[in-house]
Amino acid sequence: MNKFIIYTDGASKGNPGPAAVGVIICDKNGKVLKEYSKEIGEATNNEAEYQAVILALKKIKLLYGKKRAKESELEVRSDSQLLVSQLNGKYKILDEKIQKLFIEVWNLQTEFKKVVFKLIPRGENKLADRAANRAF
Repeated sequence: MNKFIIYTDGASKGNPGPAAVGVIICDKNGKVLKEYSKEIGEATNNEAEYQAVILALKKIKLLYGKKRAKESELEVRSDSQLLVSQLNGKYKILDEKIQKLFIEVWNLQTEFKKVVFKLIPRGENKLADRAANRAF
């Protein structure tokens, strides 16, 4: 079984405004394997947070293939309480744009053995935050 720890962050300047995402993919021991930064156009901060998770799930599947993805467990770490709470079913999703992004994440996660979403303090998400800001 493969386990990956993924740090994600989304940033928006203006909320909504120009937005970017950062993704850090680590092995189960925390060693950084890949880092991604990407501008995503205009978005709110919450939309950017979702886009970061979507990018992470797509990249893992592309990097390791469909077969290995099906055997992999992912721990997605984010400092967004809203994102993690919604993805864990604790908060309702009222915004239509977020509902669509939630469905995309939900569909992508079915391609892995297990995906867990974990809330972490902002200080533990510095690499993903730096990657998102580097994209601007």
